[in-house]
Amino acid sequence: MHVPMNPVGANPNVGMQGMPVSVSIMPVASPQQMQPVMAPQPPQQDKMDNISKVKTLMGSLRESLPMTLKSAAQILHLNYNIDSNTQKGIDNPVPRFDKNLEEFFSLCDQMELHLRTAITCIQQAQSAAHYLPLTVIPSRLDSGPTTQETTLSYPQYLNTVRLQISYAKDIHDTLVAAAQNISPTE
Repeated sequence: MHVPMNPVGANPNVGMQGMPVSVSIMPVASPQQMQPVMAPQPPQQDKMDNISKVKTLMGSLRESLPMTLKSAAQILHLNYNIDSNTQKGIDNPVPRFDKNLEEFFSLCDQMELHLRTAITCIQQAQSAAHYLPLTVIPSRLDSGPTTQETTLSYPQYLNTVRLQISYAKDIHDTLVAAAQNISPTE
């Protein structure tokens, strides 16, 4: 039920505390003109971590599960009535079970994806903390030699990563060469 914000006869330019409120009049567009224009979403939504996304999906999942079970129960009841000849045809429209089930599984899949991504992020953070226990300063400019031994500048971090990648590639190449020397040539 829609309840108007201002009671009938109330001055629309007066706020809740009785203080005057300035109102700017803007031209009103027809519904056809407003449909193609989409409001930009705030950038905060893009910055949500995976756990927060799962938490926001929980509300939708809590609504979807009872709707799915309710539509399944209605279909079972309708089929029972048809089978026992107490009802000849469909009098009431039954909600689509397949649509509700698809929505439920879609939400479950999204949650699974976000949880798997969160697990991967946690594992990467643990590996980074184990193999590079220094704090990285996210400045792109090299500020010269660092005075603290517990921090790395971003360029130093990039150089460390490049060295680790080249070292891993050298180990891989050595293992491939050793495997080719062991296996007999045919």
